[in-house]
Amino acid sequence: MVGIPVAARAYVAGTAVCAVACALPALTPGAGTPWRPLALLATLYAVSEWPARSPLLGRALGAGSFLPVLLAAALLLPPAAAALVAVPGALISPVEHGPALPRRIWRAARLALAAWTAAHAAVLLGGPAAVATAHFPYALLPAGAAALAFCLVGTALDGGVLAVAEPVPPRDAWHGLLSRSLAPHAVHGLAGLMMAVLWRSPYGWPAALCVLLPMYLSCWMYAQYHREHAAHQATIRALVQAVDIKDAYTRGHSERVGRASVLIARELGMDDSRLDVIRFAGILHDVGKLGVPTRVLRKDGPLTPEERRVIELHPEYGHEIVRGIGFLGEARAAILHHHERMDGSGYPYGLSGDRIPEAARVVAVADAFDAMTSTRSYRRARPVATAVAELERCAGRQFDPRMVRALVRALDRHGWRTAVTADETAPAPAGTAAGTCPADPPPADAGTGADTTAPRPAGRDADAARSDAPARERGGVAAARGPATGPGRGHGRARGGAR
Repeated sequence: MVGIPVAARAYVAGTAVCAVACALPALTPGAGTPWRPLALLATLYAVSEWPARSPLLGRALGAGSFLPVLLAAALLLPPAAAALVAVPGALISPVEHGPALPRRIWRAARLALAAWTAAHAAVLLGGPAAVATAHFPYALLPAGAAALAFCLVGTALDGGVLAVAEPVPPRDAWHGLLSRSLAPHAVHGLAGLMMAVLWRSPYGWPAALCVLLPMYLSCWMYAQYHREHAAHQATIRALVQAVDIKDAYTRGHSERVGRASVLIARELGMDDSRLDVIRFAGILHDVGKLGVPTRVLRKDGPLTPEERRVIELHPEYGHEIVRGIGFLGEARAAILHHHERMDGSGYPYGLSGDRIPEAARVVAVADAFDAMTSTRSYRRARPVATAVAELERCAGRQFDPRMVRALVRALDRHGWRTAVTADETAPAPAGTAAGTCPADPPPADAGTGADTTAPRPAGRDADAARSDAPARERGGVAAARGPATGPGRGHGRARGGAR
């Protein structure tokens, strides 16, 4: 048990001793243990675990952990015998991380205790008699009690081992375990009841196998879904980490934009499947920065017009990066168009109004809101109320008013936890210049006569970059100090090779 904390070793050992004590009566002479059904059920459970040990079948069929067999055993066998059913399968079950033996012992002991408790719950409510007489409606209560007892013991043991083996506060170790387990155990309990009733029928145990095939297929489909979802999350994480490495001063910005985008989308009544896509759009909105030269992103001085044009290509670069990722769906259009404006003055294509994809309009508001409420290297974060006031003032020109109203409602309902993305010692935010709509206020521009002592951002997003040009063209100190992000006409018209 090398590598396992001492407290965890003691916990596993204690659980194993309790499991042995529960199963031991079935092994004593004269116990009358029904060995034939016990052996059949143990074999079925072990067979359900076996495919996961095969490199070929494990990838095709997924892991076993076939609880209907164990819950059927709780309704068919005495408690001590039910505790033995899981042991052979648990001892051959696959282990992703070592050491393998103590983890298998833990799994066998956990399942044995859960099955023993479930069998006792079923016996107390007359489950074996109801199953034997095929009183199906009356058998629902003991079957439900058995499934609940199995779930409670399993989650209690899981939380305990998490508390002693991981640096998790005891109050958090059990958090969410029961709520996530109840529904699956209810479904498996119903399948176990059907299996037990068919087992006691004139057709015997072969009929019970008819329940296992559809259940196994449903478990396989569920496992496939989770594998695919995990692959999606890994893809998103890799892209976001690459952006954070390249443009470190906005680290965390992408995740917060994804969160704000989901808040807006929920207020708009979007369904759950679309919420995931909107979240992906918010998280990946700046992935095109991977195509922008690092020297431009991290330049310490004002951007030249050519550098500004390069950085304004990042939505198109982002679209090129993700357009082959099918599960992103409409998120790809949001990545391409999240810098468009309602009045048509945005980029890359100067779309206006409803011609801008809805997902892009959601992300534009979320992006601007987080930019204003996050501390950057060139200014402190603005209060949420101030940021909301700016969004409302610019609604209709820069932002879709419907998205702004949705964000305001979401903030009233859920609040917002602001986060620091850069130096806490940045100067206080400057005032807003009249007639401008800030999405990300820029640093002071040395070319306008403004205070040049404020630090430049280590990396800049497109709003900060493109705002330098109008400030220089107006030549006003107030425009340079304040957030002047309105792009000059014609931005995004001359584009090369990114589409």
